[in-house]
Amino acid sequence: MSRKIENLEVGLDEDLAQKLAWMYPGHGPYRVLRQSVDARRRHSAHFVYSLEIAESGETLQEDEIKIEKLTHANGEVPIIIGSGPAGLFAALRLVERGIPCLLFERGSESTERIKGINKFWRYGVLDPRNNVCYGEGGAGLYSDGKLITRIKSPHIPYVLHRLVRFGAPEEIKYLANPHVGSDRIRRVIPRLREYLLNNGCKIYFNTQIMEILTKRDGSRNFITGVKTEQGQAFQTSQIILATGHSAEDMLTHLDEIGVKLEGKSFAMGLRVEHPQKSINQIQYRDWANHPKLGSANYKLTHHDAKSGIGVYSFCMCPGGFVLSSGTSTDGLVCNGMSNFNRNSPWANAALVVSIDHEKNFPGDLWGGMKLRRKLENDAFLAVQENGGTKQLPAQNLMNFFEEKNGSLQKGSSPSGVTAVRLDQILPVELKQKLKEGIEKFNISMKGFLNPEAQLYGVESRTSCPIRVVRDEDTLESVSHEGLYPAGEGAGYAGGITSAACDGVKIADRIFEKISKVVKTV
Repeated sequence: MSRKIENLEVGLDEDLAQKLAWMYPGHGPYRVLRQSVDARRRHSAHFVYSLEIAESGETLQEDEIKIEKLTHANGEVPIIIGSGPAGLFAALRLVERGIPCLLFERGSESTERIKGINKFWRYGVLDPRNNVCYGEGGAGLYSDGKLITRIKSPHIPYVLHRLVRFGAPEEIKYLANPHVGSDRIRRVIPRLREYLLNNGCKIYFNTQIMEILTKRDGSRNFITGVKTEQGQAFQTSQIILATGHSAEDMLTHLDEIGVKLEGKSFAMGLRVEHPQKSINQIQYRDWANHPKLGSANYKLTHHDAKSGIGVYSFCMCPGGFVLSSGTSTDGLVCNGMSNFNRNSPWANAALVVSIDHEKNFPGDLWGGMKLRRKLENDAFLAVQENGGTKQLPAQNLMNFFEEKNGSLQKGSSPSGVTAVRLDQILPVELKQKLKEGIEKFNISMKGFLNPEAQLYGVESRTSCPIRVVRDEDTLESVSHEGLYPAGEGAGYAGGITSAACDGVKIADRIFEKISKVVKTV
């Protein structure tokens, strides 16, 4: 019978297998359940493991996740709008449960999408369909493939297992800070797509949904289908809406047809970039150059109890790049990514301030969206006014604190940078809270406030400032039966893993509904 071993400390220069052989002579096979690094004690950095280990002569049970499947699914098929993590994993779960589906994506498949993105980074020519936010894979395709999440979902093992099945590294199942890497996740998504196509999912790329069709019966609204930009109508009573945090046009349409929306608190700020060697030194100290440790990361939070405002790091990318990620020709947005090896000489992370919807935009559903638009437009105009074209606005971190002009250093952004007074773009309160937070971060990470660090603007797409309200039990829109808001764009996720889990959860609700119908026929 296997046993669980928790909090096993293994030194950087020790070997896990040798240590287990010494502690449990003659043991059977083992698997790593979790691995993290603990460098808090200056002279004893080490790995911390949770393991499952079998007795001699025994084997470990395979961790295959089996899914109950319908033997036949009659009638109409569910429609999924959007091919980000929520949409793709909803489709995957449906076809694994024996339910065919249709998936619509306004952008192209990933191999074509990257061409539009590269053209934008190199020449500043935006493809409104294929950019860092739109196209197969969604925004998660260009955000490091980070799988860190704070949610507690029973679907997390399923999501990680399936990603590994389609080509993600096995280690994402057990690392404390798992990531696939932007280079590798681009190989995973086509394999996932091929599986969907071969198992009952029909995908329509370059096909934007212009209208969600509805009908009213008494006091209730029902979904009846969709209409595409080509004018084609597709009938269904079940739509999974997974359009991502940037599909403002879809939110406007939902408002126009009376779908229940509400303002949602969110966060905005800037992105900071340090030399990776500085972050390694701060986090690992004497072990900064140890070959087993790689690029260090960090997670920082500060909460002002008096105001209730939080400042925190988000989407930290060790050994990464800062990307221009806008979706409009008159706005600039920044984001971050890393490749699997995380071997660029820079580290970056969003530093954002929480914005409470009720306090800041009372009675204005679109208040957060208006602020997002304004900051992105202000960033664009500032670059133009300072002699730039396609570059991201940037400012030295120390100059931001001292609120003065200054020169820039070489950075990681493939779009380049233009020197801009970011301290003049941000609203005063947001700027002050950001400064306050960074000063606190410099206490917990001495050296974070670094003259070699650089800020980029603006980090405005951490989440959508509007939520499509849904029932907690059925997961359907509270105003329109059959509409399932999913993922980040609907306000129910905050990253790849949580969005994917949300898509899976919704697919299971649809499976339960269809199963009841099948059993009564």
